[in-house]
Amino acid sequence: MIHVCFGLYDKTGCYSKFTGTAIASLFENTCAEVTVHILHDNTLSAANHDKFIYLAGRYNQRVNFYNVEELCAEKIFMIKQAMPAISKSVYSIATFYRFLIPQLFPPDIEKIIYLDSDIIVNLDIKELWQIELKDCPVGVVPAVYQSYNLQERLEWMNKTFKICHDDLVKFEDYFNAGVLLMNLKIFRAEEDTVIAGIKFIAEHPEYEFFDQDVLNYCFAARALKLPVKFNRTVNYERLEGDGEIAKKIYHYVGQNPTWSFNLDMNDPFNRLWMEYFIKTPCFDVTTIGRLYASVQNLHVELKQALIQLSALMSGKTRVFFTLPENAEATREIFSVKPDEAIILFESEESLDKLIAEMIISRDKKLFFIMVMNFPFDVLINAGFVYGQDFLDGTEFFSEAQGFPLDSHRLLKAM
Repeated sequence: MIHVCFGLYDKTGCYSKFTGTAIASLFENTCAEVTVHILHDNTLSAANHDKFIYLAGRYNQRVNFYNVEELCAEKIFMIKQAMPAISKSVYSIATFYRFLIPQLFPPDIEKIIYLDSDIIVNLDIKELWQIELKDCPVGVVPAVYQSYNLQERLEWMNKTFKICHDDLVKFEDYFNAGVLLMNLKIFRAEEDTVIAGIKFIAEHPEYEFFDQDVLNYCFAARALKLPVKFNRTVNYERLEGDGEIAKKIYHYVGQNPTWSFNLDMNDPFNRLWMEYFIKTPCFDVTTIGRLYASVQNLHVELKQALIQLSALMSGKTRVFFTLPENAEATREIFSVKPDEAIILFESEESLDKLIAEMIISRDKKLFFIMVMNFPFDVLINAGFVYGQDFLDGTEFFSEAQGFPLDSHRLLKAM
């Protein structure tokens, strides 16, 4: 029997679809007997609970549920007390549920696979299960494996993972905790090591990756390094891969899976996730209804925005603030008239020029800021009002200009 575990916190009731999709991909690609263990809290609804049971039954597999709020109340309380920042972060408390696995499972289960929910298992999970850990506490894919450009990857890791920058964990050992082959014999014997790790990371808020930094602090030097195919980050696959779907575990890394993909079905990795999602009971008539309602709301909001823009433009002329290399594209996309100015963002002095022009032209001109990641606080601090004196012009770009549709809202509706 293969044992696979997921942690689930689902305050809105919408996150279960990601866990369900990961489970469907797991079942779809193996003939082995699998028991899925879902570590959850009171946010798991009865409806989603039943969907997981139905999904497992469809594949003649098993699913077990563990309410950690009831079964591990003391440890949950300890973790929340030690790391109060988790309640304000983009991560949820469920990211710590993997630490409860040794306590929850009987001694005869000596090994388990832990998976994040933002994952598609596009291979036979038996391949991972059959790897012998021996005396290693955990099998992992080092983060450095993700990029073929080793130097570039190390530079990125040096900026991102402060626990490595501080020499507490070697760069080549640091791993992503979304896929873990866990040796429960060692984890049970080293519970104090993990608790000490939690307390240490809690005392160092500069280490931002919570449970992942805990696991690396405790076990990175002793971990068994696995091939990258067992935890392949989709963003790197898009950047450096050939675009072909292979037999891998694909990780749509992100605090929220919707950050890593959208509904563009021309992208093979978006399509892969959707192919498994539609095989789950989470994709149902209600889902289609929510999707339709969301599109309808977007349509209404677009009309309202056009009316507001028309009123805002009444009696005003447009000014465009853009990068020199984008000046011609801006002129073409927005059909800039001869009497409408384009101010080029060439240096810091250009901001002063923009503000001076805005002061002179207040209530006479509307400024479209055509620069990505522009520091709008500079304009607000100078006394200008968004939606009255200036707009983020990049919001008017569309697929025709090479800007993908932001479909995160639609995914959440689903």
